[in-house]
Amino acid sequence: MEAVDARAILARLGKEVASGRLIPYLGPDVLALSPEPSPVPVGARALSHMLAAKVAVPGRIRDNLWHSAQYIETFRHRVTLDRLMADIFRPIPNPGPLHTWLAGLPGVPVIVDTWYDGAMAKALAGRHDWGLVQGASKARRVDAAPWFRAYDSAGRDSAAMDWRTVLYKPHGAAAPAGDVLVSDADYVEVLSEIDIQNPIPPVVQDRRTGRGFLFLGCRFYDQILRTFARSILRRSGGPHYAVMPPGELTPNERKFLAAESILPLELPLAEAAVLLPGVEARA
Repeated sequence: MEAVDARAILARLGKEVASGRLIPYLGPDVLALSPEPSPVPVGARALSHMLAAKVAVPGRIRDNLWHSAQYIETFRHRVTLDRLMADIFRPIPNPGPLHTWLAGLPGVPVIVDTWYDGAMAKALAGRHDWGLVQGASKARRVDAAPWFRAYDSAGRDSAAMDWRTVLYKPHGAAAPAGDVLVSDADYVEVLSEIDIQNPIPPVVQDRRTGRGFLFLGCRFYDQILRTFARSILRRSGGPHYAVMPPGELTPNERKFLAAESILPLELPLAEAAVLLPGVEARA
């Protein structure tokens, strides 16, 4: 994809998001758009290194978040892992330009946010017509099959999920309950069911119908990340687009994008964001 073509397409896609035609799918790199440094780690490798700095893990797995988290869960107990994740993500980053833009679009039916931080929820805090639906960890289950948990805009448990905008965090969230999917054990059960869509909330399944996705700040270098994205896309309408850093895509990422009919727009995220109508440039 030529950069000039990517720019022209992005100018149109902002309107598609605003109208509810495209669902935004955010990765951790959107935090890097804020003018101040993020108070939480940005990306799986950075988080894995932070966990390893607090609890020693074997050097061979330090770069793998899910293996590192599993090592801590196995040898130091799940309570330790949950406490570390809560401590790391207790600071809430100030919303960046993409967060602020999306929060100001009441026509967006779903915002998928794949990181554990609370920046997107903080951006939505001025509204009362939204709620959070998040993936739930096996380690916290007490009943039959709560694959996900839901909270209203005030952080209260909710069963309705009929909000104007649903903030969907498939890997869990640090707030309000600190329930996250992060260890290998968390994903084993979820991935065994994800092909039949049980872990995907019905409200998300319903609202993706007839719509496409726009991936912003995401990478797909790991099988878990690709599997979740593939399952969330399933039975959606398309077309799909992904802003990706130029010249950095791995062969597996290119194969994934091609297999899922996701058009890569190869531009730096900061440059791409300001091409979306209504997004302000970083100060």
